[in-house]
Amino acid sequence: ALASFGLTSCETVRHQFALPSNDWQAKSGQLLYRGPRNRIIGEVLVRFSKKGDFELTFSKGPGITLLTVHQDDTFARVSGPLARGSWSGAPAHAPMRLRGWLDLREALTRAGNQPSLRHVSGSETFDFRF
Repeated sequence: ALASFGLTSCETVRHQFALPSNDWQAKSGQLLYRGPRNRIIGEVLVRFSKKGDFELTFSKGPGITLLTVHQDDTFARVSGPLARGSWSGAPAHAPMRLRGWLDLREALTRAGNQPSLRHVSGSETFDFRF
């Protein structure tokens, strides 16, 4: 009984993010990311809903996704080489290396239709041009 409990209790329930729909706002452009060890310019696609659902995809050329962020009010999933793998959980419990990326949800939704945005989070700088 203990063995079966141990095996089933380790299963994680997969969080279901809302799927983008016609009422989501979408922006695409370029992002200059400057971190403690990296300086990367790439393409960015940002989508968000009025309910607070958020997606960000940062890529370098076709087919090379550097980082993806899926986030809502209670949960986030970040994956890709810049995330050093994959992480998911409550945004407040995110590893320090991902906090700047998770701060972007609020910064980008607050920015509305501005053609550019600079966001600084600790030692990271995010410069967007849409």
